Amino acid sequence: MATTSDRFEVLDIILAGLMRRYEQRVGDVGRIVEQMCKDGLIATRDDLENDHIAFRTMGVPQLGIQSFEKIFLHCGYQRREKFFFDQKRLDAYWYSPPAERYPRIFISQLRVDDLSTDAQRIIRSYTDEVKSDPVDELNLDDGQMVDKFLHQPLWRTPTWADYQRLSEESEYAAWVIYNRYYLNHFTISVHNLPMPYGTVAEFNDYLERAGIRLNDSGGKVKKSPDGLLLQSSTVAQMVDATFDDGQGGDETHQISGSYVEFAERRVMPEFADLPSDQIQRCHRRDGFEVGNADKIFESTYSHQTGREM
Repeated sequence: MATTSDRFEVLDIILAGLMRRYEQRVGDVGRIVEQMCKDGLIATRDDLENDHIAFRTMGVPQLGIQSFEKIFLHCGYQRREKFFFDQKRLDAYWYSPPAERYPRIFISQLRVDDLSTDAQRIIRSYTDEVKSDPVDELNLDDGQMVDKFLHQPLWRTPTWADYQRLSEESEYAAWVIYNRYYLNHFTISVHNLPMPYGTVAEFNDYLERAGIRLNDSGGKVKKSPDGLLLQSSTVAQMVDATFDDGQGGDETHQISGSYVEFAERRVMPEFADLPSDQIQRCHRRDGFEVGNADKIFESTYSHQTGREM
């Protein structure tokens, strides 16, 4: 029986593997961290708090949230609220970490059955290659095995024609059919930064002065109705992606990769009188907000990646 310490060791391996590949793929991460160090906002990369990480999945019986969440539930995460995104045909849960040093997790899935018959056919032509829940085949106490699984193909390389067809109906579907379980984003907690950079609004200005392009869907600052959770994000970086050309060869196209998010969690009213040096994570607004997340999803959408700075 694995101990809490053992499971934290596994979780450390999984998160390190995810972040290593994510940072290699998303150049904005290095640019932002380097600029923050240069300007004295942080001393090193380790000074940043990772508010949460997010994953996208396909809602089919052998995959989706019910499969993917097993990895993190095993490591001590707890499932929290469920969210519905009707227009995007998505469901999601967020998960609280087993210790405060770990990020929250947000897992979404496409409601495949809500798409057109043609889109469902395309998706299932790939996902049906996965005959049973692949997570059930893993030793979840082996961090290296889980890390390898998260970065291996689940199905064959999609064709460019299939990717384009899915994009017409659901850009989320197209993203997942190619990117699979790649880390969709990680999130910098800006409320921990020195003033005046400790708000999303000010940090957005700082990023734009550094030449970072931000998602402006619904406004650059996404704000919860209670005013306590504010979020923003970069526009996903375009990556060279190799597709099956349908004739036994390959073709390369640029598609949306991953992005960086920023979160400001304000102190809850009942703790408003706490001295600033006593404020901890538990005193700030927790959880997520469907309206904010709905617009953050669009960081990978073409109306963001295709616009000018």
